[in-house]
Amino acid sequence: MFDQVMARIAGQFGRVEPRASARAYLLGLLSRAERKNCWQLAEQAGHDRAGPMQRLLRYARWDADAVRDDLRAYAAEHLGADGAVLVVDETGFVKKGRYSAGVQRQYTGTAGRVENSQVGVFLAYATSRGRALIDRRLYLPEHSWSNNPERRTAAGIPETVRFATKPRLAGEMIAAALEAGITASWVTGDEAYGQDPQLRAALKARGIGYVLAVACSTRVRINRGRTLMRADAVAGHLPATAWHRQSAGNGAKGPRHYDWAWIHIGTDEHRHLLIRRNRSARELAFYLCWSPTAVPLSELVRVAGARWSVEECFQAAKSQVGLDHYQVRHWTSWHRHITLAMLALAFLTALAADAAPEPPADTHHHGRSNDPITLTVPEIRHLLVTAFNPPAVTATRLLHWSNWRRHHQATARRSHYRRRTCWIDHETALEY
Repeated sequence: MFDQVMARIAGQFGRVEPRASARAYLLGLLSRAERKNCWQLAEQAGHDRAGPMQRLLRYARWDADAVRDDLRAYAAEHLGADGAVLVVDETGFVKKGRYSAGVQRQYTGTAGRVENSQVGVFLAYATSRGRALIDRRLYLPEHSWSNNPERRTAAGIPETVRFATKPRLAGEMIAAALEAGITASWVTGDEAYGQDPQLRAALKARGIGYVLAVACSTRVRINRGRTLMRADAVAGHLPATAWHRQSAGNGAKGPRHYDWAWIHIGTDEHRHLLIRRNRSARELAFYLCWSPTAVPLSELVRVAGARWSVEECFQAAKSQVGLDHYQVRHWTSWHRHITLAMLALAFLTALAADAAPEPPADTHHHGRSNDPITLTVPEIRHLLVTAFNPPAVTATRLLHWSNWRRHHQATARRSHYRRRTCWIDHETALEY
């Protein structure tokens, strides 16, 4: 199956050298390397230096978007199933310095606070067979980057790239996926996307249903559009009989049961406000929903629950295939590393899907069975490490790479010291 993945993307590389480097890069992402950066991936591949991996990400001729298209089709082939959901979300990449494309101090959920970071907007494809990341966009802040020609040029940002909000980036990825033939009935996402009326209108225009989270302060029209109320006020007026206990899907410890209520809003009978209530903390979450046809409450609950699948994708991509391990600053390099990491994750997910047995008809099967769980992405990567593991590394090669790293670090230190010395001399001259 790995050879099939490589055969699928081989045509995107015009020369044999970058094609071989891409294969080694993907194998490195699947390896037990502690950090999946160019240095360690080159060492893992048996290279004498990091040059081939660095050229693959920066200078080699290949189109990361074309490989992304192959990845998207590959995921659809192996994971496609009825009721597929497209999930939009963002994740942060904490960085030092100011030269990485799109980096600035901004809030990132990865750190849970404002940090110097890059933010990527991602599209996940979730079905009953599995989930995978199938598209990505690097968010480019408007004032610090989009309108700064000097920084754009230094980071290699194409002239065609203009500022776009995160919901707009999400809409572009959804449109591209649907136009590429991805079959999905629904879109879901968190408040950052649910609050955007243009994204909701674009989905409705395409006839794609959505279940998008919104803030409690969102105003909706009830009573066939005659009454305008805040979402949390609507929840406060619901009788006890309006709440229904349903599962939003299975988690690691069993079904995720919540209390749910829904109410028609506006004048469209297929538009609803969906409300989720935590059974213990009593906290509320709100979703605006629309569907091209009438659907039951259980379907909206299922789609709302699918939003967590993108968080699982982020966790697996970062912990298993080094999505956030890169040490690159250039626009092109970021997209190339992220795309190859997404492809490695899709490969693992496809293996897990193909190895999974048919789900049991008995909904209580997992509570009674002593059978081992189905193969997971981490377990499959653990097994593949042995299959793909190169021969034992000699002491000579270990010392070679130790010397290479320390020489490279000495060069960087020398550069930093010189820059710091020049700055101190300049400040001293100004004082006198």
